[in-house]
Amino acid sequence: MSQQHSAVLMHQRDNGLSEIVLNRPDKRNAFDDVVIQQLIQAFEYVDRDPEIQVVVLRSEGKHFSAGADLGWMRRMAENTRQENLDDSRELARLMSTLNHLSKPVIGLVQGAAFGGAVGLAACCDIVLATQSASFCLSEVKLGLIPAVISPYVVRAIGERQARRYFLSAEVFNANEAQQFGLVHIVCDDEQALQSRCNELLQQLANNGPEAMKAAKDLIFAVSHKPISIEVIDDTAQRIADIRVGTEGQEGLSAFLNKRKASWIPETQ
Repeated sequence: MSQQHSAVLMHQRDNGLSEIVLNRPDKRNAFDDVVIQQLIQAFEYVDRDPEIQVVVLRSEGKHFSAGADLGWMRRMAENTRQENLDDSRELARLMSTLNHLSKPVIGLVQGAAFGGAVGLAACCDIVLATQSASFCLSEVKLGLIPAVISPYVVRAIGERQARRYFLSAEVFNANEAQQFGLVHIVCDDEQALQSRCNELLQQLANNGPEAMKAAKDLIFAVSHKPISIEVIDDTAQRIADIRVGTEGQEGLSAFLNKRKASWIPETQ
């Protein structure tokens, strides 16, 4: 996974950071079945590794990703319905794996993020984009639909915006993406993008790794659900469990005794 010729690179950094990098700049980081498999493997690896606390998803070159590779689309057009179904399920597996990753994921977007790349952004927890980044749900231009990415994109931008951009295939810019909820922070350029990312990484390093994992799971547990007795009881159970857990005890002790918690790097 770490060889330079690989379509997806993994870089292990200090303090529990892992970078997953789309590495097809000559193809505008378009993805095909090989890229999808390599991304799934990379995300599954970082999810299992207890030493990795935070993940950054980024791309080499001028563009985050132009979406589907033309050669891959050509092959899919010639395949049977069953082969297309199997292929689509792998893309769906990629989106689900990224969306439900137990570690925080920061996505860095520069240049174009088209088609399925919008889905990748929607599945990240925090998304930063350069001012010049552009987004497009371009599938209908090809007579297709953004099917497997739709659950994540609709949750990110809302049904109302989806009803426009799924149908129109208009390009929208980083500021519009921020207004819609797809992007959290817009940066002037790539240097500012990396600088802001580093600030966020420092912020996340102050937080309990298990608590961040539990907080992410909590969001999935309560999102789009009525505030029922079952949901209320589940949230009470969750906070009780984490208060008596090892990390919760350490965090409370550090706060009460005015010292740094054990997970905070010495440099901070």
